[in-house]
Amino acid sequence: MHPALSDHARPKRAVFFISDSTGITAETLGNALLANFPGFRFERHTIPFIDTAEAATAVVQTITAADAAGLAPIVFSTMKNAAVGRVLDTAPAPRIDLLGGHLTELEQTLGTTASEQLGQFHTVGDTEAYFARMRAVEYAIEHDDGQSSRALEFADVIIIAPSRCGKTPTTMYLALQYGLLVANYPLTDEDFPTDGLPRLVAPYADRCYGLTTTPLRLSQVRHERRPDSRYASLAQCTLELRRAEELYRRTRVPFLNSSTKSVEEMSAIILQTLKLRA
Repeated sequence: MHPALSDHARPKRAVFFISDSTGITAETLGNALLANFPGFRFERHTIPFIDTAEAATAVVQTITAADAAGLAPIVFSTMKNAAVGRVLDTAPAPRIDLLGGHLTELEQTLGTTASEQLGQFHTVGDTEAYFARMRAVEYAIEHDDGQSSRALEFADVIIIAPSRCGKTPTTMYLALQYGLLVANYPLTDEDFPTDGLPRLVAPYADRCYGLTTTPLRLSQVRHERRPDSRYASLAQCTLELRRAEELYRRTRVPFLNSSTKSVEEMSAIILQTLKLRA
């Protein structure tokens, strides 16, 4: 957030992620660009499967309504059909084509034209890789929050941290995006005092990665789950984070602070630190 502006004071803009397929690519790339402009509030709309001029015309009406409401819309699109793109260009909003120029450059580099089949990026493609990701997700669900020790020896990564530091979303992202077998383990009062790692994960110390955050941030997140509880108190959060960080340093487990990093950033750091690349 811009330090000089409150949330209410920041100007609001409507943003449309429009695609002829699922919209995931438009949403991911568009949001990555928008993250560089914290001085605005963005009202986001993802509109997938716009693959005909008729469908695009209906979207133009929606964008026009947003413009009439004073939201100064912006359009991010991933379109292969030029005719559909031309319809979107009639909307009262700038359109940022996230594929167009790059596809042309790649066609020139490869000396061939791009396939006209829609949704190529999100097709199953390599079936074996797809099923590996699905198995990884199943593994992550089974081993979430220390629920199971079965087949823990096969884990690529074991994320350890106090409750609500970001273990589960990071686990799921690594599983779904990279097909890695990831478990996570919550550090609780029962795990302290101790010189080493908790018994369940101690044999796999070389695969452990720790997360921490700030006491205030942790307290705020926990208050949403259990308001006015000891679990959410600033004193308890401060104690748990201090013990966790001391444990990481004592056992030489690498760790990072999740309070200012996205799941994507944390996952990239974990992959790099543990020398894992899917």
